[in-house]
Amino acid sequence: MPPIVLASGDAVPLGWVAPFAVLLLCIAVLPLTKPHFWEHNRNKGIVAALLSLPVAVWLFTGPEHGTHWLEESLLDYAAFIGLLGALFTISGGIYLRGSLAGTPLTNTGFLAVGGLIASFVGTTGASMLLIRPLLRANAARQRKAHIVIFFIFAVSNAGGLLTPLGDPPLFLGFLNGVPFTWTFRLWVEWATVLGALLVVFNVWDQRVLDKEEVERPGSQLEEVQKIAEPLSIQGKANLILLLGVLAVSYFVGGSSLDATLGLSPAAKKLAQTALYVGLAGASLRLTSKEVRAANRFGWGPIIEVAVLFAGIFVTMIPAVQYLEVAGRDGTIHLHEPWQFFWASGALSSFLDNAPTYKTFASLAVGVLQMDGEAGLGVLTTTPAGNALLTAVACGSVFMGANTYIGNGPNFMVKAIAEENGVKMPSFFGYMIWSVGILVPLFVLVTFVFFR
Repeated sequence: MPPIVLASGDAVPLGWVAPFAVLLLCIAVLPLTKPHFWEHNRNKGIVAALLSLPVAVWLFTGPEHGTHWLEESLLDYAAFIGLLGALFTISGGIYLRGSLAGTPLTNTGFLAVGGLIASFVGTTGASMLLIRPLLRANAARQRKAHIVIFFIFAVSNAGGLLTPLGDPPLFLGFLNGVPFTWTFRLWVEWATVLGALLVVFNVWDQRVLDKEEVERPGSQLEEVQKIAEPLSIQGKANLILLLGVLAVSYFVGGSSLDATLGLSPAAKKLAQTALYVGLAGASLRLTSKEVRAANRFGWGPIIEVAVLFAGIFVTMIPAVQYLEVAGRDGTIHLHEPWQFFWASGALSSFLDNAPTYKTFASLAVGVLQMDGEAGLGVLTTTPAGNALLTAVACGSVFMGANTYIGNGPNFMVKAIAEENGVKMPSFFGYMIWSVGILVPLFVLVTFVFFR
């Protein structure tokens, strides 16, 4: 197949998309086939480096605008990892001590609160903040796997749709020109999916508890209520720092201060990154070691994300450029919102949802014959662009819950649950739950919002 020729005159051979595809395939497959190899962040870094280095060399020596593309992508990476690192560090300094009674109503409340705050502290932050108190509240329950599964559905994924802070795909869109407040318009889709999950969970959890009442001696409800302890928050200074992350993202990352400060896009992203690092540093200084120890805080998860995304942000450059033009010239036949919803969602189920979002949003720019140099924000300027971007955003965020590997917090929550004695389903066992519960819900969402 001949190379795609961009409006700038640069040619992008299809073969340069391969490193991106191979890296995403490694992320999806190696945890299952080579778990001992993949559990070391050093090995992840080696794989990412081997695949990204040839692309970086080609960008420097091949296309005329290659160096510019690489510079933009690395600035996006710095701000992206800065945000995730700040949210990870700050949320790790907040410890919710005590527990409530693990009744169906209380558990549903946990999921509702988590689904709400996930949009403001990130799905990772909300998951790490609430999963341990939820497990403590249900310590006396015999069957608990379903509670964790619905927690992943609602808190680790669907709840993050309302702001760019909620989920990495939306923040990546924000870095590429989508207005910070644009995601607020998705509140109907967010409320529909989250509300449906809460209703189904409450009914399911009540039936499970009723079954335990019959099968086990004594009152299970009374046993659950015995372990209730008053809740208290330690590390309260971090709540202020979370507001600081929100302020930096909105005022510095957005366009509200551009005229006042006169910052270039590159300088703005560097300033944003530096402020995120400063807030994370303040959290480390203000939070006691005892609080982080109680949260079992460690740097492994964020190092893993940083290493893998360094490779992703380099290798996805040719793929994004290629797909934008492929959509424009009709090489890829996706046109309707429902097609973008399911296509972006299907890939987000098995690959990381952040690059999937960027890829399909770029494809939408091409399909609508828009100016890709203006960034993904150009999609928000027309009704057709808004419809396709809405479909990509919802597909990427919602369907990250379809598998353990669809979104970063999924595996983290699973690991914490297993540390606390909860027997979680296998990779494919989890998919039985997601196919049985989420897929019918997404079909309903398709007919309500994307037809």
